[in-house]
Amino acid sequence: MVYVDEYPKTSKLVRSEFIVAFGALAIGALFGVIQALHRTGVFRGFVSSADYYTLLTAHGVLLALVFTTFFIAGLFSWAVSNSLERELPHRIAWAAFWVMLVGTVMAAVAIIGGLVGAPSVLGHSLKADVLFTFYAPMKAHPAFYLGAALIIVGSWVAGGAYFKSLWEWRSENPDERIPLRTFMVVTTMLMWYISTIGVAVEVVVFLIPWSLGLIQNVDPLLTRTLFWYFGHPVVYFWLMPAYLVWYTVLPKLAGGRLFSDPLARVVFVLFLLLSTPVGFHHQYVDPGIPEGFKFIAMTNTMFLLLPSLLTAFTVVASMEHGARQRGATGYLSWLRNLPWGNPAFAGCALAGLMFAAGGFSGMINAGMNINYLIHNTLWVPGHFHLTVGTAFALTAMAISYWLVPQITGKKLQRRSLAVAQPYVWFIGMTLMSNAMHRAGLAGIPRRTAEPTYDEFAFEGVAGTVGEMRIQIAIGGFLLFVGAALFLIVMAETFLARRGGTLSVNGTLPDPLSGAEHSPRILDNYKLWTAIALVLIVIAYGPPLASMIADGITAPGSPPIPV
Repeated sequence: MVYVDEYPKTSKLVRSEFIVAFGALAIGALFGVIQALHRTGVFRGFVSSADYYTLLTAHGVLLALVFTTFFIAGLFSWAVSNSLERELPHRIAWAAFWVMLVGTVMAAVAIIGGLVGAPSVLGHSLKADVLFTFYAPMKAHPAFYLGAALIIVGSWVAGGAYFKSLWEWRSENPDERIPLRTFMVVTTMLMWYISTIGVAVEVVVFLIPWSLGLIQNVDPLLTRTLFWYFGHPVVYFWLMPAYLVWYTVLPKLAGGRLFSDPLARVVFVLFLLLSTPVGFHHQYVDPGIPEGFKFIAMTNTMFLLLPSLLTAFTVVASMEHGARQRGATGYLSWLRNLPWGNPAFAGCALAGLMFAAGGFSGMINAGMNINYLIHNTLWVPGHFHLTVGTAFALTAMAISYWLVPQITGKKLQRRSLAVAQPYVWFIGMTLMSNAMHRAGLAGIPRRTAEPTYDEFAFEGVAGTVGEMRIQIAIGGFLLFVGAALFLIVMAETFLARRGGTLSVNGTLPDPLSGAEHSPRILDNYKLWTAIALVLIVIAYGPPLASMIADGITAPGSPPIPV
């Protein structure tokens, strides 16, 4: 039976969450290509340099917060309902959707208000040119902060639906192991609850009262620290759903089975433990944070290589098993036997390959000494376009080719476009990210519409600055084309009529090594959550205590713009 017929209520929810996610992707991708053309000087006729920062804010918020959160909510709703074989709690799940949607609209209105010159609302200019990293002293309209808070709160409510489903399932199956997909969802949400405490305190306690004029000053170092307490774990909130797909669906698409269920569980427990106490590696140049605690953050970040390396081994082994099931032989020639013409498989596999490259550049970001070389340069967006921009985004698009027919009951339309799309995205990201990394090594700054200075010329480490700019523009344009191809396929599939036999088989095979081979202690969420909290207290307790010792708003800073 097709998923939409077996779980009609949850299917409707997943469709709604995906539609919002794809809408955010469309607008964010459009703003992204405008930025790429403007910054590189290829074409500056769309916006002024002042409005560039509004587009930059919208691009980051729509893609890094809205697209990701709504898609993850839809993916998790499918994963929990399908693996536990029950509909999600209807009212809780829909309440989460509407809270997130209201928050999205509020934040979007605040951002776009600055672009169109909207009048003041509540006595404040309706604008939010604060970029994705919304901490003091840059100030946005209160509607932006309220909207961001509602998106976070809505994700918390969505997690409540997953936990309630698991509680009901465990009451009926007390001796059974938690199904792997639900285990991954619940572990991810536990990490998310812990990590979003920082941004919740920043927004509710400081930024909303500050933007309303209830308090005059806030401590920029404290708000930066609270943001980055959340700002790096959010990367794993994006990546762990991609891992869910790579572990549970990608082996099937390759024609085989997951190599090891126990290793997958260990990886997600490690992410729960290590994702949060690493945020200080974003603040290596910030004064007021003792070097020793920056070193702790660096060490914890390096430990995060372990679950990624375990994932590389397990996922590649699973794909190799699938290829050999299809008759492949040889040490590497089995790669040719993988279904590269299947857009769902190709997109997921290429996303994993690109993530490996992002992991190497991430090690440079994490190192205390070498980080100074690339801090606040184009290297940094080059890195996270490999992670959230490909590891998550390309995986999300690829798995949609497999999942959307199941939640709609309709055949995938425009399959030829779907087959080409992952390769267009991969080529575009390879070009853009490669040039961004080289430009970062040359010292070219990020986050600026005018990356030139009077009486100063950058010299490319490999290639010329002009060549890098052209490559970024071409890569950005190809990424926009890739997004457009995906959205055309999705739009026509959603609008198509049901009929005929679906070519998608939604059944997932059992792993080669199942849950029965893993220790039950891996399912002890109380233990792992307690250890995670202890690690956070060690990493953050003393620095935060010193920051608030002289008052939570001191030393204070007036807002920018003044």
